[in-house]
Formats: sequence, structure tokens, C-alpha cells
Amino acid sequence: MPPPPPPALTDLLRHWKDGEGAAFHRVVDLAYDQLKQIAVQRLRNRSQAVTLTPTELLHDALLRVADAPRDWKDRAHFFATMSLYIRSTLVDHARARSSAKRGEAAVGVSLSLIDSGEPSMAAELLAFDQALNRLDTLDPRGAQVLHLTYFAGLDREQIAAVLGVSLSSVDRDLRFTRAWLRGELGLGG
Repeated sequence: MPPPPPPALTDLLRHWKDGEGAAFHRVVDLAYDQLKQIAVQRLRNRSQAVTLTPTELLHDALLRVADAPRDWKDRAHFFATMSLYIRSTLVDHARARSSAKRGEAAVGVSLSLIDSGEPSMAAELLAFDQALNRLDTLDPRGAQVLHLTYFAGLDREQIAAVLGVSLSSVDRDLRFTRAWLRGELGLGG
């Protein structure tokens, strides 16, 4: 008799939520390659100001989430949330690296970098993160849509599924938030 198939990620997430400690390790084993790819994407085209490797970035993010199991809805929700932890880790690292440079002039952010989701400098990443935080107070769902687009790398259909909204709502949020972001960062039309 063949061995039973390994549990699905969603099942392991449920076990982790229920307090089964070993489930966290099994989740990491199963999702590690995809999570590392998210970390690689976040660090692509980075400047020397960001000294983390993708492995260091991912491991730091995993440490942040290890003791705080969440009510994961499904696989997409897990990856979207983990991308938040990866973003937070990267932003914290950028803040630490640039803290000695406080008081310098404002740094411009390239729209091509924002559109590609690859902020290459610590200051640009911080400016983008601050703009997302301001947007979150004005339009929380719009901020989530931007985050899931630029930091999690999800497509429109995946974002709609994670947020439980229609595809047309995601499209509308993307149009508004991109225009708002251009204005907020002084990038023009």
C-alpha cells in the first residue's frame, strides 16, 4: 500500500493555527522555495545600501511569524501575509541602514522602479513604504491591493481572491492607487 500523500499547505496552516508546533516547520519546508522567490524579487536590482541576502531576508521574516500563528484562510492568504512580513523586514533593515543619513534632502523615487516593484535604494524603499502607510489611512483596501501587487507579486485574479472582492474592484483600486502614488511621490502623470 503506497504511503498517504503529504498534507496540503492549507491543511498544514490549519494545524499550525491550532497550535501544532511541528506544522510550522512542515509549512516552511513546503513553501520555502516560493517564499524565497518572493525575497529574491524584493531584493532584485537593490543598491549596496541593502546588504541582506534573500536567505537572510526570508529567515528574518520567518522568525517574525514563527511564534504568531495566524488565521490563514488559504494558500494565497498565507503567501500574501508572508510578503507583508518580508516587506516589513526589508523596510526595517533599510531604516536601520539609513538612520545615520537623517536630515538629507528628500530622495526622488523612479516610477519605473515603483511600477516594477523593485525599489533599488533604501531611501526609495522607505519613501514607497511611507506612502503606502499614508494610503492605508485613506484607503486601506487600496493599500492592500498595491502591497499585494508590488511586494507579493500577485496578479489581479489572486488579489481579488485574497481580498474577497471582484476583479473590477481590484482594477479600480489599482487605477486610483497608482495615480495617488504618482502624486504623493511627486512623479507627475
